[in-house]
Amino acid sequence: MSEVISESIPTPVSFSDLALSEPLVRLLSEIGYEYPSPIQAATIPALLTNRDVLGQAQTGTGKTAAFALPILSRIDLSQNVPQALVLAPTRELAIQVAEAFQTYARHIPGFHVLPIYGGQSYGPQLSALRRGVHVVVGTPGRVIDHLDKGSLDLSQLKTLVLDEADEMLRMGFVDDVERILQETPATRQTTLFSATMPSAIRRIAQTYLKTPAEITVAAKTGTADNIRQRYWMVSGMHKLDALTRILEAEPFDGMIIFARTKLGTEELAAKLSARGFSVSAINGDVQQQQRERTIQQLKDGKIDILVATDVAARGLDVERISHVVNYDVPHDPESYTHRIGRTGRAGRSGEAILFITPREKHLLKVIERATRQPVGELVLPTIQDVNNVRVARFKDEISTILAQGELNEFSALIEDYEREHNVPAIEIAAALAKMARGNTPLLLDKNKKYAIDDSWERQDKPRNVGSNVRFERERERAPQREYAPRTAEVGMQTYRIAVGHEHGVKPGNIVGAIANEANIESKYIGRIDIRDEYTLLDLPSDLAAETLEHLRGVRVAGQMLNIAADGQAMPAAPRGPRVERAPKPAKPASKLDGIAERAIQSVETENETKPKKERSPSKNKFAMHTYRIEVGKANDITPSNIVGAIANEAGLEAKYIGRIELFDNYANVDLPEGMPDDVLSHLKGVAIGGKTLDISFVGASSAGENRPKKPMELKERQSGGDRRVMEKASGKAPRRK
Repeated sequence: MSEVISESIPTPVSFSDLALSEPLVRLLSEIGYEYPSPIQAATIPALLTNRDVLGQAQTGTGKTAAFALPILSRIDLSQNVPQALVLAPTRELAIQVAEAFQTYARHIPGFHVLPIYGGQSYGPQLSALRRGVHVVVGTPGRVIDHLDKGSLDLSQLKTLVLDEADEMLRMGFVDDVERILQETPATRQTTLFSATMPSAIRRIAQTYLKTPAEITVAAKTGTADNIRQRYWMVSGMHKLDALTRILEAEPFDGMIIFARTKLGTEELAAKLSARGFSVSAINGDVQQQQRERTIQQLKDGKIDILVATDVAARGLDVERISHVVNYDVPHDPESYTHRIGRTGRAGRSGEAILFITPREKHLLKVIERATRQPVGELVLPTIQDVNNVRVARFKDEISTILAQGELNEFSALIEDYEREHNVPAIEIAAALAKMARGNTPLLLDKNKKYAIDDSWERQDKPRNVGSNVRFERERERAPQREYAPRTAEVGMQTYRIAVGHEHGVKPGNIVGAIANEANIESKYIGRIDIRDEYTLLDLPSDLAAETLEHLRGVRVAGQMLNIAADGQAMPAAPRGPRVERAPKPAKPASKLDGIAERAIQSVETENETKPKKERSPSKNKFAMHTYRIEVGKANDITPSNIVGAIANEAGLEAKYIGRIELFDNYANVDLPEGMPDDVLSHLKGVAIGGKTLDISFVGASSAGENRPKKPMELKERQSGGDRRVMEKASGKAPRRK
């Protein structure tokens, strides 16, 4: 029987109560981590006693530290073979976990951690493994590659961690995970974390975990209806400037700003104070007596802003707090709920503002589920908004001074100065106002480039959250649009291709062509930024020169890609005369235009002859046929390769490619009924994995037996066609019923 540990266990006083090694306790104190989260408090003691753990917790609850700290506490630096293996579903998570290990091991000299994942060349990974590493963090596919090569030795493995196991299940990695489990010592300690517990994950736990401690940490949910929640997507180095604008333009009574660390509270309070705000900081290092005095000052209106850590603000109840700002994202939804609960008290309305980076944007959904309320998008105040507030405040100060009276002495001085220097009184008043302001200008300069980076808003904003925000700089831009500099993720490089909006290209076209021609899985194709005459996209930084050379001649939307690293001159390529843009550019001609035209005519005729009916939501209504292609698993083919080849060569959007069934030596693909003979003839000669498709008709798709048989009905194109390609790359595209 496994032990069930609930989150109701009292949180220890500090990390030192968890029996962690001294270097770790010292490091946690330095970076300002004062108290463990519920998942950490429950998991760390179990892992330190060498017990298996089955943990169920949402993203953002502190799982990484929960398993990383016990591993580091028991690491044997004298053994230069992997003692711990962490499996992660994505390379991004693998890199993030490896970075966390490196941070926690700052005071453990000689410790080495290695992330291994697809899309990175084998050379650095092999060299590091030969030198010796203590912890390996990897994706299942690349780990198996190293096992097959004999470069990864798991014979001395002590701990195996499966992080986000449900995500690995969704991405089709379960078989790979079980293969890895079978190649690890039976004496290993196994830890499995999953947000949900589907039957497949439960089966793995029952098979490979020995009497595990079952730890379930459910976030507390729900917030008061009188609290409005908003977020702003911000890059870390510009947060202070954004916060300053909000403080100046957003009317508030009292405010709490939450920072993640003790040092963070002190630095932020000092910077805000230098900008003229009445602010104090409290954290775990501040004595209780001083904390109480500071809180009383907030209640009395002697200070308006309090910068605090979670611990210092627990139980804080100040009625005048109208705003809560999460300057740093909390480590779990429960902490977020606790934070924003500091406002909207005593029946008042409250405002909660969340600063979130593009890397953390997936946490928005977690927070919305936890609070059971939507988190809207905050429109950052413009320069004009700030200036209007400053002018109004300055006028109010003048009115206040006039109302107080006792100005006779100064009036006499002004009159004397006016007579002696023959200077109008209005100019004297302006000089006195400037004297009072000192070196601080009254208004922000609209022409000055302030350090507010809104490129994240335009390029990386979640498509399903909020509205399309345009900042002051965009509204006042010159006719020639200026784009913010791009920074590629670790392991990626930004490339420029000679096709853009004026050629009618879509993300799906680009993903399909590159996935097929370069044999790159679509999940390894990064951010795509389509501009008027060209496109920027992120690809793995270790692309071979011959691959780039091949891609230069590939055509998309009738244009040669002519790919080159961003910032480098594009290689010369044969080009026809430039075509002037029409007022409204037409879509490039597709080989399936005939089908589309017949579909549209069919739908229009049907609508004219039949009475309109209430239609229920449905899946694709066009008939599908099944085709066989002569490539399969034996050719190392993935669904993304097939989607990419057909989408690019046939001019068919990925969303119209149906079910794909992979077999050893062939595959079945569902395509729309009425594929033109010339397109099918062309596809016969298309090669994937060095082998031609040799496509042939099989029959009506079994996936469409319950759908009405009508020609393909093209609907208005919506963004996100590349998402479908990404889904197919994982082999988990929704099947048609």
